[in-house]
Amino acid sequence: MSSAPYRFGIEEEYFLADAETRGTPRRSVKPFHVEAAETLPEIGRELLQCQVEVCTPPVTAFAQARDVLGRQRRALADLGRAHGLLVFAAGTHPVADWARQLPTKGDRYRGILKDVGLAGRRSLICGMHVHVEVPDPEARVDLMNRLLPFQPLLFALSASSPFWQGKPTGLTAYRLSAFGELPRTGLPPLFRNAEAYARYVRIMTRAGSIQDASFLWWSLRPSIKFPTLELRIADSCTRLEDALTIAALFRSLVRLAVRRPDLNAGLDDASRALAEENLWRAQRSGIDAEMIEERDEEAHPFAESLERLLALVAEDADALGCTAEVERARTILSDGTSADRQIGIYEKFRETDGNSNRQALDAVVDWLAETSAA
Repeated sequence: MSSAPYRFGIEEEYFLADAETRGTPRRSVKPFHVEAAETLPEIGRELLQCQVEVCTPPVTAFAQARDVLGRQRRALADLGRAHGLLVFAAGTHPVADWARQLPTKGDRYRGILKDVGLAGRRSLICGMHVHVEVPDPEARVDLMNRLLPFQPLLFALSASSPFWQGKPTGLTAYRLSAFGELPRTGLPPLFRNAEAYARYVRIMTRAGSIQDASFLWWSLRPSIKFPTLELRIADSCTRLEDALTIAALFRSLVRLAVRRPDLNAGLDDASRALAEENLWRAQRSGIDAEMIEERDEEAHPFAESLERLLALVAEDADALGCTAEVERARTILSDGTSADRQIGIYEKFRETDGNSNRQALDAVVDWLAETSAA
């Protein structure tokens, strides 16, 4: 067994909102971005100007990731306050209007918007990405295939996008619906081997469909910059500890799949279709969903599927020193996801006489900003 430490890194995307209206910033956010870049060298830009991205360096301990992301979140909250802005982590912005958003300047962003048109302007969404370094980079396509069935579980735990364009969606995680308007999103195809994946990338590049493999926006993919497998399924997590739990689960799953080449070997089209159905169930109902398990061809309560997952990765979490973060998934299950809390706040305010839909959504934004910085 390789002694590779399975180094990992976390990327988080956040929204900016006007501190007074809670909607789209009314004035230019350029001064915020300029000062943020000077204050936090690890900060990045996203497709729209009302978004900001941070990342950790490659780390081996979750205490390091917690310290880095906590510092970044607090620094951005303080900086936002100085500029009359709120900064928060969620899969969608509860009140912002996509049609009013301005794209970020830059050749890459202009190219994307030219390629995907209106679908790019509508991508008013934020996600969390987790990179995990693997011992053999050539094995990443096989790992991507075999980790496919676990993605709906991780997604449900991250759910934080129940509102869109100032309205409840009836879903716990609408972000994937908006993101799904773009090409090459959703679950990745099942590739027979690394050579088949390389052939696909080569043909797509030569045909001019993509510039390189970074334009494959699947929920799980091999990174072209690092020797990592990148999880992209998760909504941006309002609570930092939720983000760490999902990262710990994914990191443990990668080690498990490396250690056990028999795990989910031989998946077929039906397997992928079942994963798609589970992803929809997670999007609709979050941790209240029932997950279909191919092993017995039955649907099970989310709690049962989660316990099976925790049992599977227990040895790996222990070896990686992240047992506490992994087992905190039970806390998410008992306390609810960010989406559950948002919906609860919204419904509580709507039930109070005199509160409008917008006042209830404003209360949701306030909770998102406060909790993101906590």
